[in-house]
Amino acid sequence: MRNARLWRTLLGVEKTVVEAIDFDDEAGVLVASVRPTGSVRNRCGICRRRCPKYDQGHGRRRWRSLDAGTVQVQVEADAPRIRCREHGVTVAAVPWARHQAGHTHHFDAQVAWLATQTSKTAITALMRIAWRTVGAIITRVWEDTAATYDPFANLVRIGIDEISYKRGHKYLTVVVDHDSGRLVWAAVGRDKATLGTFFDALGEERCAGITHVSADGADWIAAVVAARCPAAIRCADPFHVVKWATEALDEVRRGAWNDARRAARTGEAKRGRGRPSKDAPARPHSTLAAGVKNSRYALWKNPENLTEKQQAKLAWIVQTDPGLGRAYYLKEGLRTVFKLPYDEAGEALDKWVAWARRCRIPSFVKLQKSIVKHRESILAAIEHGLSNGRIESMNTKIRLITRIAFGFKSPEALIALAMLSLGGHKPVLPGRN
Repeated sequence: MRNARLWRTLLGVEKTVVEAIDFDDEAGVLVASVRPTGSVRNRCGICRRRCPKYDQGHGRRRWRSLDAGTVQVQVEADAPRIRCREHGVTVAAVPWARHQAGHTHHFDAQVAWLATQTSKTAITALMRIAWRTVGAIITRVWEDTAATYDPFANLVRIGIDEISYKRGHKYLTVVVDHDSGRLVWAAVGRDKATLGTFFDALGEERCAGITHVSADGADWIAAVVAARCPAAIRCADPFHVVKWATEALDEVRRGAWNDARRAARTGEAKRGRGRPSKDAPARPHSTLAAGVKNSRYALWKNPENLTEKQQAKLAWIVQTDPGLGRAYYLKEGLRTVFKLPYDEAGEALDKWVAWARRCRIPSFVKLQKSIVKHRESILAAIEHGLSNGRIESMNTKIRLITRIAFGFKSPEALIALAMLSLGGHKPVLPGRN
C-alpha cells in the first residue's frame, strides 16, 4: 500500500490505482500498470459524462510520463471505448492524461513551461519527443488554460496590429490590452473577416464597453472598429504616422540619388580604372550621388540621436539639395506635432498640412491627404496619450518566440505559445505552485 502511494505520487497521477511496476529490458522503459478508480471510470473523454461501456477498444495502451532520472517512464492501462449520447463512440477518459493525448498531464505541463523559456530544439532533446509533438502539446495546454478564465474581462482600451510570422505574406492579427499589457487575442490573417471574429467573440455588450482603440492607419481595421465599436475613440499610432513621413522622405532621397546618377552618366566624362590624376576634371554629379546614397540614416534618425558625422552629412544635404532638405524638415515637422500638448497640436497639424500641400514634393502632397483623412484619430492619440507602443513591443516578443522556437509547422502552435507566454497565464512546472 505504501509503495502504491509512493508510485502514485512520483507519477503525478490522481484518482488512479497503481497495479504494478515493471521494467521493460528490451525498450529500456519503466512501465507503470494502472487503472482509473471507480468514480472516474467509463466517462466520455470529451464531456466527462458517465456512459455505458461499448467495447475494450484496441486493448492496452501507453502514455509518456516524466522521466525517473535517466530512465523513461510510461503509464500503461486499458483503453476501453464508451458510447456517449452526445459524442458517440469514443475512448473513455483517463484521469492522468487529456483526451486523445499520448502524454500525461505532468509531461504536457513541463513541455509547455519549457516552451516559454527555451528553444524548441532543447525541448526535443531534453524530453525525447518529436519536433511536431511540442507544437501539439502547446496547443492542447493552451486550450485547457483558455477554458479556465475570461480573456475579455475588464477590456476597455485595446490596440490592434498585424505581424508577419512567415515568408509569403503570412500574417497574424493581434489584440493587446493597453491597461494590463497582456496579449488578449490572435488569429491568422489580416483582413476585415479576421478582425470581425474577435468582435464576434467579444459580443455586442462588451463591444459597447470599449472606449479606446489604437491602430495604424489600415482601412480594414478602421472600418471594422467603426462598425462594431462606434462609440470607441480611435487613436492613430504616432509611430506609424511618422513612419509614413519617413517613407515619403526616403522616396525623395531615392529620386535625388537617381537624378544625380543620371546626370553623372550623361553630363560627365567617364574615367578609367585606378586613381584619377591631379588635373582630372571635377565630377560634381557623381559626388552628389555618392553623398545622397550614404545619407539614409542621417535623414531617418531623430536629430538628438545623430552622430557628429551624420550631423555634418545632414548639413551638407541641406546645402547641396534644397528639395531633399525641405522633405527632411517636413518629416521633422510632423514628428514635432506629437510632442506638443493637445491644445497646440491641432493648429500645428493644420499648419503642417498647409505646408505639405504647397511644398511641390509629390510624396508629401500625397501624404498630407492621408493626414487630413486621419486627422481626428491623430489628435485623439495626442489627447489620450495612446500609441501602439505596447503592441509593437508585443510583436517584437512574438518574433522572438518564433526565432527561439526555430519556426512552427502551424500558426496555431505559434498562437498558443504566444498566448501562454504573453497572455498573463504562464504555465508552471509540475509540483510548483
